[in-house]
Amino acid sequence: MLARQLALVTETEKVTFSALSRVAAALQKQATRDLAPIWQVKATVDSFVSLDEVPVGYWPVIVTEEDLGDAAGIHEDKEGQPFALVSFANGWALTASHEVCEMLVDPFGNRLISGPSPKPGQGRVEFLVEVCDPSEDTPFAYRVNGIVVSDFYTPNYFDPVTAPGVRYSFTGAIRAPREVLKNGYLSWHDPVTDHWFQETFFTGTKPQFRDIGKIDAQSSENLRAMLYKRTPERYEPKRFAESDITAARSSMDAHSEAAAAKAASLRTRIREVVSNSNPKLLATDLETEA
Repeated sequence: MLARQLALVTETEKVTFSALSRVAAALQKQATRDLAPIWQVKATVDSFVSLDEVPVGYWPVIVTEEDLGDAAGIHEDKEGQPFALVSFANGWALTASHEVCEMLVDPFGNRLISGPSPKPGQGRVEFLVEVCDPSEDTPFAYRVNGIVVSDFYTPNYFDPVTAPGVRYSFTGAIRAPREVLKNGYLSWHDPVTDHWFQETFFTGTKPQFRDIGKIDAQSSENLRAMLYKRTPERYEPKRFAESDITAARSSMDAHSEAAAAKAASLRTRIREVVSNSNPKLLATDLETEA
């Protein structure tokens, strides 16, 4: 199986390369440990300082502060290679995970799977494979290396009926085939009417159906990109709750304190070693070297 190579890049100074690398490591682990056995994909996720350093053949995932509007999500360049744009926000790592998972499972945004429609009386339809959309919100996410990453559904998500012991999403948040959770959605094509439909759960207490109508194929866009334009709710940045931000800051503070303590201990050890071999060396010189 040929590995798909992804490059995580930031165009905003608010994301340091250190933070970018930590997120890339978490996405690599999610792709290898969680996504690969379920969807039979193989991938590498690496971080790069800039787009100029991304090797040919890598699929870029670009974090940016620019207003993306309906340009957010996965697209294809003029060579037909996929790339993803991620809006910077408190939860940008979760969004990046979402795009990486969907890029790996359906890199060209046109993959369809047949199954019974969630809409009563509609019969068999064709679902667009967007593995994170039905459970994309923060409450259904999980952590990898301390980084919050997206839940994603399994191929059993399109089963005709619910069965005991079957896993419909990685975290188990989705408990039945074709279930849409709060702030999620599902898109499909009805071959009888040639219309596209969605089940959305952006407002109210239960999901709602909407008829999008016909979508004419565009040479420059895939189905996913065209449906994104008709789903404005999904462009709102997925932000962490304040408790998530506080926990992340506490973890970073603890890490910084531990690093400072380790550095202080190392300087003490150096002083001891050097003073035993050369007592005339001043402490100020040691501080400079350390």
